[in-house]
Amino acid sequence: MSGAVYAQVSDITAIGRTLSAEQEQAAGVLLTQASAMLRLEANSYDKDIDAMIRDQKTGEDFALAVKMVVVQAVCRALDAADQGAAVQSASESLGPYQYNFTYLNAGQLLYYKKSEMQQLGIARQTVGWADLYGVMPE
Repeated sequence: MSGAVYAQVSDITAIGRTLSAEQEQAAGVLLTQASAMLRLEANSYDKDIDAMIRDQKTGEDFALAVKMVVVQAVCRALDAADQGAAVQSASESLGPYQYNFTYLNAGQLLYYKKSEMQQLGIARQTVGWADLYGVMPE
């Protein structure tokens, strides 16, 4: 059973990105995977993306935001496949040959940033407390 795909290849080209035939094919697969990953990520925070999109008041705007986030994740994956993974920090030495690279998201081409999850209202910062003296009402 497959869920909704939140963006299309045409959404990637609409933002001015030109894709080769090979990249178009990869983008189609990545869009499906990115949509499934987003649904799973939202479910881990007890959020239902599809229900949020169906909301009468904010659903249309939320659908556009979801499309934007999915397109960004797929563009990052396409860039990583073509250019290699993004480097977060690097250091080099000439002699006796020392190279240190820290990759942004090693081992994964497709990922979502924490800020993207927060933009969608999926991963919000939470505040917790403990009622040490038993004075807080339930």
